Amino acid sequence: MGVQQPLTAQWLNSACFCITLDRERLYAALEQQAGDPEFSARYLRPREHLFSNVPVFHAVRDLEQMTAVVRMIETAARLPAWREAALAWAPGIARFDPGPRGALMGYDFHLSASGPRLIEVNTNAGGAFLNALLAKAQRACCPEVESAFRLPLLHDFVATVIAMFRAEWATQRDTALQRIAIVDDGPEDQYLYPEFLLARETFRRHGIDAVIADASALRYETGKLWAGDAPVDLVYNRLVDFALDRPEHQALRTAYLDGAVVLTPNPRNHALLADKRNLTLLSDRARLEGFGLDAGLAARAAHIPRTVRVSAGNAADLWHARKGYFFKPAAGHGAKAVYRGDKLTRGVWQQIVASDYVAQEFAPPGERRVEAGAGHEPLKADIRLYTYDGDVLLAAARLYQGQTTNFRTPGGGFAPVFFLPPFAVTGSRAA
Repeated sequence: MGVQQPLTAQWLNSACFCITLDRERLYAALEQQAGDPEFSARYLRPREHLFSNVPVFHAVRDLEQMTAVVRMIETAARLPAWREAALAWAPGIARFDPGPRGALMGYDFHLSASGPRLIEVNTNAGGAFLNALLAKAQRACCPEVESAFRLPLLHDFVATVIAMFRAEWATQRDTALQRIAIVDDGPEDQYLYPEFLLARETFRRHGIDAVIADASALRYETGKLWAGDAPVDLVYNRLVDFALDRPEHQALRTAYLDGAVVLTPNPRNHALLADKRNLTLLSDRARLEGFGLDAGLAARAAHIPRTVRVSAGNAADLWHARKGYFFKPAAGHGAKAVYRGDKLTRGVWQQIVASDYVAQEFAPPGERRVEAGAGHEPLKADIRLYTYDGDVLLAAARLYQGQTTNFRTPGGGFAPVFFLPPFAVTGSRAA
């Protein structure tokens, strides 16, 4: 017999299997934003696991705790002692500080019954422009979920993003921002290329010319960085060459160091915030306090799994305890060459010890159950906060199976996150 009880986020994630994504509405909104009626047919329908059909629910308290972690990290990154520690293992280019804070940072969390745990920080976090529209294309399947959908989103995403890029520009220039280049290696071959198209049109609709450019095609001539037949004011950087070391990035590197272009995010942003070796500091409350961080802020290190650098000195102990760790390359990205300890072979372990890796204590991902065939299947979930200068702009989830996030899982993909205040909704469920 059903009784009226508060519906928690945990209960909704485990028992609400309804399809709430209005996919045709989403496609129409994306086509309008891109200014291309064929946008969905070309770029979205072939990516069948880009979007999940269901949202993810969490408590407002989870958002508050994650936001507190973000602000702790960005506060620590401004401390002189932190900067010296982080820059000690960063490439030399990271010591150049032209001013930008880093557009659209990404903080990735796993949430379980014990609360949020920060897994990593990203300077080229993808998906924000897609997720902003995904959150608005949901239809309620019942009154309880409708109540959750009525809760306000974090920000007016587009207005905030335009203001963010103008603010990044203003850290180095006092003139009008006229042209942005969205830069990656082989951008048309990237899985999230549709997002580049959305970003380009968003800038254009707000009076800023924008192009998508392959980094290798940029030219540095007459004191300006050129993309095609026109110079570029600002580069929205989606590269994973965080130090701009590769030969094909030489034009961008030189223009950046000469102050001829505003680059965001830039090598310094990555070094101070997103280098995986920084997690060894961020998970150590005593070290944070030693840097001069307020004790109250340093206490938020409890939300960051203990992380250590792998070395010959601790290799034997880490091998013995490997089942409790994830092993990540210090300079890695996109979950490449990441290993869960219980899957390691001796051969791979020797490669890890000989390379530059960190070992991060395992923090289980969250879970969202979805319909799969004739039954219900649990998918892993991580939460990404898109931020700027410590403020959260947007939250999204990625649902997946396997060791790390991917876009190959039936029922998985990007999902919106709705944060519920205590006892926000009430419904009938079994006692």
